[in-house]
Amino acid sequence: MADPFGFLNYQRQDNPFRAVDLRINDWHELQEPLLEEQRRQQAARCMNCGIPFCHSGTFYGVQKVASGCPNDNLIPEWNDLLYQGRFKAAFERLAKTNPLPEMTGRVCPAPCEKGCTESLNGSGVTIHDNERFIIDKAFEEGWVKDSGVPACKTNFKVAIVGSGPAGLSAAWRLNQLGHNVTVYERSDRFGGLLMYGIPNMKLDKDIVLRRVALMQELGITFIANTEVGVDITVATLEKEFDRIILATGASVPRDLDVTGRHFQGIQFAVDYLTEATKDVLKHGKKATSKKLAGKHVVVIGGGDTGNDCIAAAIRQGAATVKQLEITPALPAQRTDQNPWPEYPLTGKVGYGQEEALQKFGEPITTYSTTTTGFIGAERGQVIGVETIAVDQNLKPIPETNQVVRADLVLLAMGFLGAEQSLFEQFGISEIYDDYTTNNERILVAGDAKRGPSLVIWAIREGRKTAEKVDEALRALVYQ
Repeated sequence: MADPFGFLNYQRQDNPFRAVDLRINDWHELQEPLLEEQRRQQAARCMNCGIPFCHSGTFYGVQKVASGCPNDNLIPEWNDLLYQGRFKAAFERLAKTNPLPEMTGRVCPAPCEKGCTESLNGSGVTIHDNERFIIDKAFEEGWVKDSGVPACKTNFKVAIVGSGPAGLSAAWRLNQLGHNVTVYERSDRFGGLLMYGIPNMKLDKDIVLRRVALMQELGITFIANTEVGVDITVATLEKEFDRIILATGASVPRDLDVTGRHFQGIQFAVDYLTEATKDVLKHGKKATSKKLAGKHVVVIGGGDTGNDCIAAAIRQGAATVKQLEITPALPAQRTDQNPWPEYPLTGKVGYGQEEALQKFGEPITTYSTTTTGFIGAERGQVIGVETIAVDQNLKPIPETNQVVRADLVLLAMGFLGAEQSLFEQFGISEIYDDYTTNNERILVAGDAKRGPSLVIWAIREGRKTAEKVDEALRALVYQ
């Protein structure tokens, strides 16, 4: 597989990030791709390991976190083809399982790399960056459009509610299979989480718009500013379509029920990131606004969303940014209780935290700390966050109370699940493992089914749901 000595001859080399002092002044993408020859060398590091843990997402350990790709991507195969310079063949292998690799090649945390056999004693293969190279090359050459043209058309009509990664993945696959697809989106733009939940420097919106435009060109209908159950009735959809897929995501954010929650300036992270992206779409990505100039920002919660909020606030000129995490800092290295191939539960400095460290001269994250209340001014604007330290059991430690100055508080504590009103209108009381429900004409995919998860899971479920729909519809022909 690839160069049998590649993992010995070449060191791992990720796509480099642009210098912090440059990138915090615009909304352009963080990474700069390697040259073609360098990328082929990175693909050469993929060894003939015999058992490729990378392409089978398996849940390990007490935490039950997936290691390896949950989408069954044929990673060793397209790594080998990339190394050989057979880029079209590499794309064809990649596209067999992943309809949206330009998204995962930019935002996926790459559990495949954590499960890579080379990660046992070193650094895994740069699967994430290899994937991005392949799909970017495919768009340049026009191969993506060719791969989306259906061999033949059917008369079946399928509606998809939601245009996030699960909805787009299902729409792409259903169109490939020849069905007539209409995607409904309640927002003003398509992409769901990909459009408004991830900031531009991490996932350029031109990338999302490019995919949607191609899907429209291939015959998929997109309808924006339309909320099913409000702007169009459930009964109308059931009458007009043979099958309906609900891919509405897990859009209910976790709130913080403490004193002062009603003060102005306390905002859910996803709402803030949506506003930031709309600013970029309106004014461009070459320069950053300074709408937070002189403001003190506190981000409550960690993970990717918290990191994205930190980075966006810096670009908007925040005077200070602080981050509060209720959990303790993770260890720098794997513990004996967290061996390979389990997903490594280790600490990392996110890109936003790195930017904050350089801009403010010190780490901004306080671990093992919870929020007990908010302080507001007479006019109802938040001015501070009351905190207390917690022990390893998340119990408050007496006499550790502090107040953190804040003009804007961003709640980045994850999501609870899907909004239930639409499920109720469709009469859905059961969602099964195969994406079907107690209503045989309604299926559910992505975060709406499994709860908040990774983009790659949503893509997998969209594809699998589309194939389930295709199976059911084709069975009707032979009844």
